[in-house]
Amino acid sequence: MRVRPSQRIDFRQNGHTTASWVYPGNPQLRPLLMVHGFRGDHHGMDLIAGSITDREVIVPDLPGFGVTPPLDTGSSLTSFVDYLQDLRTEIGRQQGMMPILVGHSFGSILVSHLAATVPETVTELVLINPITRPALEGPARFLTAATRAYYALGARLPERAGRALLSNPVIVRAMSIAMATTRDPGLRRYIHDQHARHFSSFSNRQSLSEAFATSVAHTVTEVADHLDMPTLVIAGDEDAIAPIGPTRAFADTLTDVEFVELGGVGHLVHYERSEEAASAIMDFCHRRIDT
Repeated sequence: MRVRPSQRIDFRQNGHTTASWVYPGNPQLRPLLMVHGFRGDHHGMDLIAGSITDREVIVPDLPGFGVTPPLDTGSSLTSFVDYLQDLRTEIGRQQGMMPILVGHSFGSILVSHLAATVPETVTELVLINPITRPALEGPARFLTAATRAYYALGARLPERAGRALLSNPVIVRAMSIAMATTRDPGLRRYIHDQHARHFSSFSNRQSLSEAFATSVAHTVTEVADHLDMPTLVIAGDEDAIAPIGPTRAFADTLTDVEFVELGGVGHLVHYERSEEAASAIMDFCHRRIDT
């Protein structure tokens, strides 16, 4: 897979340094701040960010993932939201205009809660594969409980054993196989390679375990009543992590929403249907923001 080149730029706010990758675009248009999902890093957004050619796209490694260090305040929802607000403000100061928030999966939780916290400054929102059903409820609750125990055990074991468990390539590959829906063998190889390369780039076991607990304890639906801004929702109809039924219901509750449902894809829209997602984002921005 070809990825458009990006440049690393580090942002520093409140004593914390965020490693970010910037994809070039028209500097006269508001940039996108794209937030990746749980256990990933900026690489996961490469295909979407690289397909957006009209404006700059800024993709940070979230704290505790990739090469961005964890937050001193921990990995709670409040810590992540406060951090993102500071990062967005710093980017806005440097760029001269506030970036448009885009979140995938766990990132959708973070940007939606940020939007609900400061709706006066978040004037639009893009959610990709948003988490719309509590992971601790429904048919997947037993799997979620087992996964939670897995992360907790990984955090409690001695360093070498714990990291080996959490980075186990067999477990990572099984997760990758379970989430991929594409039948394209080349794309499947790419997805598995990306997960093998970058899914274990977490800083330490404790922040990873805390971040997982945050990811399964919250949804975008918790703040739906506060999301009055124009919102683009992009979802796959075969998403097992964020099922399409609850996602449709969530979109129906929003006062100003554009809903793009992609057929034959699950939770990996950012890999499997990146060009369509990028096109939807650019179209949304042109019609709702740039005019």
